[in-house]
Amino acid sequence: MNINESPIIVGLDIGTTKIAVIAGRKNEYGKLEILGFGRSESNGVQHGKVLNIDHAIKAIHQALKNCAASNTELEIGEVYVGIAGHHIKSIQTRGDLVRQDPEVEIRRTEIETLINDQKKSFIPPGDEIIEVIPQDFKVDNIPNIKDPIGYIGVKVGANFHIITGDRNAIKNIKRAVERSSLTTRDLVLQPLASASAVMSEMDMEAGVAILDIGGGTSDLAIFHEGILKHTAVIPYGGENITNDIKVGLGVMKAQAEALKVQFGSALATEANANAFITIPGLRGMPAKQISVRNLAEIIQARMEEILDFVSFELKKVGLDSRSLNGGLIITGGGSQLKHLIQLSEYVTGLNARIGFPNEHLAPNHLEELKAPMYSTCIGLMLKGFNDYDNQVKRYYDANPQKFELNKKTKEVKVEEPVAEVEAPVDTFEQEEQKQKKSKAKAASETPREPFWDKFKGRLIDLFKEEDDHVIK
Repeated sequence: MNINESPIIVGLDIGTTKIAVIAGRKNEYGKLEILGFGRSESNGVQHGKVLNIDHAIKAIHQALKNCAASNTELEIGEVYVGIAGHHIKSIQTRGDLVRQDPEVEIRRTEIETLINDQKKSFIPPGDEIIEVIPQDFKVDNIPNIKDPIGYIGVKVGANFHIITGDRNAIKNIKRAVERSSLTTRDLVLQPLASASAVMSEMDMEAGVAILDIGGGTSDLAIFHEGILKHTAVIPYGGENITNDIKVGLGVMKAQAEALKVQFGSALATEANANAFITIPGLRGMPAKQISVRNLAEIIQARMEEILDFVSFELKKVGLDSRSLNGGLIITGGGSQLKHLIQLSEYVTGLNARIGFPNEHLAPNHLEELKAPMYSTCIGLMLKGFNDYDNQVKRYYDANPQKFELNKKTKEVKVEEPVAEVEAPVDTFEQEEQKQKKSKAKAASETPREPFWDKFKGRLIDLFKEEDDHVIK
C-alpha cells in the first residue's frame, strides 16, 4: 500500500444467515473504494450469538476465501466486528470530573478519563461493557454541550449510554475471529454500525429511528437532537418469518425462504386473494397449492410483532412521530419485503423509508453492495475510518505498522525540539557531575545514555499533554 493513501479497513459481519467481509479505503473525496468483498452462508450462529465456534470458523474462512478471490493482492489481518443478540443490554449513567486546573481549556485527555471512569460502573455479573457513548456534556452550569473541548470550567460532566453484553457471548465471537487468523480491532454494536451507513447528519439532527432487520434479530437505534437516545435488540428477524412460513404452510425451510423472497408481502390486503403458488411434492407426492394471501398473512403477523416492539421502545424513552421528524429508516436483509413501508407507517405512526448504504460508496462499487443487507458491514468500515481520522488510541494499540499514515500526517519526532526545551537542563548537568564523581568504568561507556532515556521519556510526556499524537 502506498504511504500516501488511507489505510485499508475491513468490516466483518457475523450474522445468523450470512457472513460478510468487505475491505476498502477512502478516496480523495471521502468515499469508500471497495477493494475486496466476500460472503458465505452462516453456520453455528443463532440469534446473533456464536454457539458452535468450529462451524462459525469454517463459515468465516469461506467468506475470507471468497474475498481473497475478488482481490488476490489483498491481505486481511485486522477487522472491525459487529455484535448483536438477545444478550445485548443498555443502561444510562451520569459521570462528573472535577478539574485540577479550571483556568486551562478542557482537553481531550480529560474527556477520555471521564469516559474511562464509566467503565467502572456496576453491571450485572457475567456481563461486560462493550461501548461507553457520551450523549451530552455539561460544563459547570452550561448544559447540552456536544463537544466540551476548549471550554473553561471547574467541573465537566456527561450523560452516558453504556452498552453491555454477555461475557461468554463476547468471548465466543472474539475466539471465532482469532481462530480464523484474524485480530479483532474493535467490537461495534450492529445497530450503530448500520445507522452510520444509512443516515446523514440531517437525519440525526431531525430525529430518527434506525431498524435493522437481520436474520436472527432486529436491531434498533434511536437518535434525537443529534444524540443517541436509546438502543435495543428485538429478538425476532428474518429467520423467524421463514420458520413461521415453514410451519404455517407445511413446506421445507428452503422452500419457505424462497416463498418469502419471491412472493412475500408484509401487507395481506395488498396480496392477490386469487393467486396461488405451486410447490412440487416430495418423493412422488402430489404438488401443493400455496395461497399468496395466506403467505402474506403469516408474514404480516410476524412483522407487526417486530414493529410493535419498535413502538414500545419509542414510548419507553418518551418519543413519538412529533419528536422524530426523520421518521423510521428500515435496513437489513428483512427490509426488502414488499409493502413493508406501508405496514411500518401504519403500526408506528412514523414516516418510513428504506435505508441504503450507497451514499458512502465510491462510483466503482459493486452493485450488490447497494443492498440494505450490507449496511452493517459498511458501517463497520466507517467506524474504522472514524477511529483513524480522530486518532483514537486503540487504532494504534495493535500492530500499527499495518496501517500507514496518509499524506497529511506524519509521526512525531522527539529529537527536533530538544534545543527548545530548557526545563531539564539543570537535571542534565547534575547527572553529568554524578557521572564524573563516580568511578570510571570503561572508556567506551557512554554515561549519558541512561539519562537520555529518562530525558526522552519526559519529552514524550510533554507531547502527550498536547493531546494529539501526530502532527497534521
